[in-house]
Amino acid sequence: MNEQQQTLWGFMRQESGKLAEQTVQHIGLTFISLLIAVLVGLPLGIFISRRKRFSGAVLGVAGVLQTIPSIALLGFMIPILGIGPKPAIAALLLYALLPIIRNTFTGITGVDPAVKEAALAMGMNKQQILLKVELPLAMPVIFAGIRTATVITVGVATLASYIAAGGLGEFIFGGISLNNTNMILAGAIPAALLAILFDFLLSRLQKLNIKKLKKVTASLPVLLVVLSSFYFIPSAYGSKLKAGFTPEFMGRRDGDLGLQSKYGLKIRTVVISDAVMYKAAYEKQLDVISGYSTDGRLKAYDLVVLKDDKGIFPPYYAAPIIRENSLKKFVSLEKILNLLAGRINDSVMTALNYRTDYLHLSPEQVAKDFLVQQKLWKPAQTANPDSVVRIGSKIFGEQYILANIYSMLIKGNSHYDVSTKTGLGGTKICFDALANDQIDFYPEYTGTGLLAILQAPAAVTDRLSTSPDAVYQYVAQEFDKKHNIKWLKPIGFNNAYALMMRRKQAEKLNIKTISDLKRYLETR
Repeated sequence: MNEQQQTLWGFMRQESGKLAEQTVQHIGLTFISLLIAVLVGLPLGIFISRRKRFSGAVLGVAGVLQTIPSIALLGFMIPILGIGPKPAIAALLLYALLPIIRNTFTGITGVDPAVKEAALAMGMNKQQILLKVELPLAMPVIFAGIRTATVITVGVATLASYIAAGGLGEFIFGGISLNNTNMILAGAIPAALLAILFDFLLSRLQKLNIKKLKKVTASLPVLLVVLSSFYFIPSAYGSKLKAGFTPEFMGRRDGDLGLQSKYGLKIRTVVISDAVMYKAAYEKQLDVISGYSTDGRLKAYDLVVLKDDKGIFPPYYAAPIIRENSLKKFVSLEKILNLLAGRINDSVMTALNYRTDYLHLSPEQVAKDFLVQQKLWKPAQTANPDSVVRIGSKIFGEQYILANIYSMLIKGNSHYDVSTKTGLGGTKICFDALANDQIDFYPEYTGTGLLAILQAPAAVTDRLSTSPDAVYQYVAQEFDKKHNIKWLKPIGFNNAYALMMRRKQAEKLNIKTISDLKRYLETR
């Protein structure tokens, strides 16, 4: 327990600069959204308290917006507002609206009618009654709504890192992808503490008497503006080019850490989901991205891979990894899965990915067309419901395709039933599901097995990284010894990490290798 605690704090000390920057971004993102939500929600709450016939519609719309999954809401915003803070702020303020509108409406309509009649009898007009009677009396209830909205916004703001808006989600999702508990906790603990701190401070304000509350309320907009400005504190690097790296890439030795240590590459960087980074590069919102060498969007968006002239990216040959117990339970499964061995090279996988990533065909259709072309497709046999093979996959197109190919192979060549658990997230989620007997197998990559799961020492990775066969043999041996998990025969393609740029931009700047990129940045 104490050793784990020291390791966590050691990691947080090591990453203290980045952690502080992300915390500041998180606070700023939260309060920009909250400020706008208050400016919109408070007048709306006042309006429906005066025009009660509209209250059902306004509260209903605000309620529906809050039921939309946050990732989906961010996805809806991207085509309209692009990537970065704008779609994140828009999504967060929509989540914050309901408690502010509802509590403003409830607080004002809950004021004792006798008090309002007395104010009217004293000669006050409607505006004076609102400002001097209703709002002061309703303020504790309104503050409760702002308090709820703040806690919601702090939590949901962690998802902003998926669309290059920064915040503590960068550590959380990077840790999930990298199987790094310390990284997850380094993001989750500050986020939780921020929520607790802001909730506590607002609860204290909520308990103030009306006279003191008036003074606090008058200064609240200034405080929100100050906290919102945190987001615009400049980042450490001021290069003209802007890079977008996935959470997983940011924390890997064969990712951003390797680029800094082996190349000395320093570039202004944002963290972004691989679901949107290719399009962001195409639309000139990013100049450099961390992509995958077999991704179909390379062709779709006319991107070019920069040569890794110092060899920081090890081989990433794909193969199914499966529990030894599952091989004993499903005796013909290994033979069926190995039907795909050596069938898909780099160009074939790129073409398959292109059909899903850009042509938007379903992974099921792409999988079936491939099997038909390879003369491997067979109609599904009658399934035995007591023998269910559970297939997992990570959350990107290539894995969906492979999961569907394996599902069709199993159904066509056996009486096993199949349950697919696709889109499980990053490496940590998939591997934990496999290790804990939640799935039977999933497609993995030798480089990920070497660095993210086994976390092999640098001396070992340096020795092995130039030989695909050596990497495969090492991970197969270590997985069997440490986890009782077997690597089956490689599928045939190498989906390695790569740095990419728009082809025209790379040609214009004469950047062909990562070293060229470093030299260009040093001269600007």
